[in-house]
Amino acid sequence: MRTIKYKRIILKLSGEALAGEKDFGLDQNTIENIAIKVKELVGLGVQVAIVVGGGNFWRGRSGIGMDRTTADNMGMLATVINALALQDALERIDVATRVQTAIEMRQIAEPYIRRRAIRHLEKGRVVIFASGIGNPYFSTDTTAALRAAEIEAEVILLAKKVDGVYDSDPIENKNAKKYDNLSYIEVINKGLGVMDSTAASLCMDNKIPIIVFNLNNPDNIIKVIKGETIGTIVKED
Repeated sequence: MRTIKYKRIILKLSGEALAGEKDFGLDQNTIENIAIKVKELVGLGVQVAIVVGGGNFWRGRSGIGMDRTTADNMGMLATVINALALQDALERIDVATRVQTAIEMRQIAEPYIRRRAIRHLEKGRVVIFASGIGNPYFSTDTTAALRAAEIEAEVILLAKKVDGVYDSDPIENKNAKKYDNLSYIEVINKGLGVMDSTAASLCMDNKIPIIVFNLNNPDNIIKVIKGETIGTIVKED
């Protein structure tokens, strides 16, 4: 069996990814397929932490005319719904899982504590980080970058509905060019839709590579971990 390239990872799942082909809510088949692949990762000896978005229910910018802080707080709560759904799918296939939230809600999840999160990972448990970083004005991409730095993850796997990073929207432009490799500064300067500039800067400062790949084929997660060339990798020059 091919050896794994990464021992500890952050898997970033957007809310839209959990919605599957739907425009809103959760697609159970999609979540179950993701859970099965995460179980395979754990079986390979990979320590898996997951950051979930909430765009399938609510985005802060959706609150037109609403106070931005209130809208962002609502978005953070949406990520908790997704985290609990993913935890349920994982535990139904016997994968030990903990949800940690940056906003305390002890009745349903643990508060985020860095050392406890690392200990869970060392014991083979999957840790799902929800409610962003607990503050408005920051995206879940920034959460992924911050948590990756805190738990010393070796890579961020950015699961998208496209197979990498393009110079324009490949759905709207059939001639869009796909990048195989990018530097952090190129992502920031070109305004490419990998992640927001705050998240990209955090990854650059902490030298955390980002691999953008297509989630529509869940096997891609395994291929990336084994070092196969999939999607687009963002790293130092």
